Amino acid sequence: MNELLLTVPLRVLHDKQKQIKASRAKRKVVRAGRRGGKTVLAADESVDSFLSGKRVLYAVPTSDQLTKWWYEVKHALAEPIAHGVYHTNETEHIVERAGTENRIRGKTAWNADTLRGDYADLLILDEYQLMNEDAWGVVGAPMLLDNNGDALFIFTPPSVRSKSVSKATDKRHANKLWKRANDDTTGRWKAFHFTSYDNPNLSREALGDISQDMTTLAIRQEINAEDIDDVPGALWKHEDIEAGRVNTFPELTRVGIGIDPHASSGKTGIIAAGIATIKNEVHAYILDDPTTGGSPSHWASAVVAAYSKHVADIAVGEVNNGGDMIENTIRNVEGGKAINYKEVRATRGKYTRAEPISALYGSVSEDKPSRVHHVGYFPELEEQMCSYVPGDESPNNMDALVWILTELMGLGIVDWDTTDGLGKVEGYKSPWE
Repeated sequence: MNELLLTVPLRVLHDKQKQIKASRAKRKVVRAGRRGGKTVLAADESVDSFLSGKRVLYAVPTSDQLTKWWYEVKHALAEPIAHGVYHTNETEHIVERAGTENRIRGKTAWNADTLRGDYADLLILDEYQLMNEDAWGVVGAPMLLDNNGDALFIFTPPSVRSKSVSKATDKRHANKLWKRANDDTTGRWKAFHFTSYDNPNLSREALGDISQDMTTLAIRQEINAEDIDDVPGALWKHEDIEAGRVNTFPELTRVGIGIDPHASSGKTGIIAAGIATIKNEVHAYILDDPTTGGSPSHWASAVVAAYSKHVADIAVGEVNNGGDMIENTIRNVEGGKAINYKEVRATRGKYTRAEPISALYGSVSEDKPSRVHHVGYFPELEEQMCSYVPGDESPNNMDALVWILTELMGLGIVDWDTTDGLGKVEGYKSPWE
């Protein structure tokens, strides 16, 4: 069979993909937006290198991503595979030329141990922000030594959500590698960047719609593929939350559930938190975020379940956003009558209520120990916190956090009638000072 007569239909690349493919750099680092064409690029590079006689290894942490890449590779090589020119192993995700070292292999890998056992002329590490750094430093780089092979790193800037599932020790290691490539003057490394909008195959209408449902920070990271951790002017910073993050917590002296119901649509914020005294100082621990949508009875049941799960002492809800509806709804679901419920009334702006809570979070730069500790990761809550700029509509998860920490930390809800006109209570001293 004459291989030259067989068809290998590669996808048509967009301009940004073409620039990356045309580069002769040995190390390419690509920072790209969601649905921007990362998988198509990886498959195209894999097939092209394979057809030129090279050995290709594609690694990605998730099986879903591996499936997408495998589909693209098999689509391109379908005709020669059907004619027996190349052989496939579906279990191992291998396409190979029998009797040679020329092959493509795809595998799930997230660290050095899961990447071991192979070598390559081209190594592609996709969703690299989710991998541990040792996948490249310990195994990836050495496996290219035999033939001075090439490496392609592909990633989307890590968001709060992706950081929670990342295997990396340094959650920003992919961004740092991109900066290294961008600063390289030898020509060996090259950095590339493209957004979701650079993919002409995506619906602009759909992109516009999905952007309405995303926070400012999420859009900048996931769509625009910007290297940014925080929204300028936001009350919280990722590093401040990270400074107090823990995996365990001490015996708690008081536990509560914060509730911020949606007015007409969306989700009802539900946050479980507790406090403990550490070295004569009260610290708060964020335990759970069972925020949920659905009917009033659905979120009320979620409140009762969280109250029971964490053996809470009190549940706090905003009376402005539903009046007696919150308490009545909770009382009418199974187990709701046993809840110790307290109404709180917002007489101040959201910024004024949230600012003292944000001040309780530690700052790495100021070396100020955090008084609030997130027990594990809460992606949706943390993204909301680090995206909220005073003046924006505050999201429900964040509001629920503010309500319960205000209650547990004894900050109180300050009414304008009790202030000196400047928003400060006479003789009042913040417990974080």
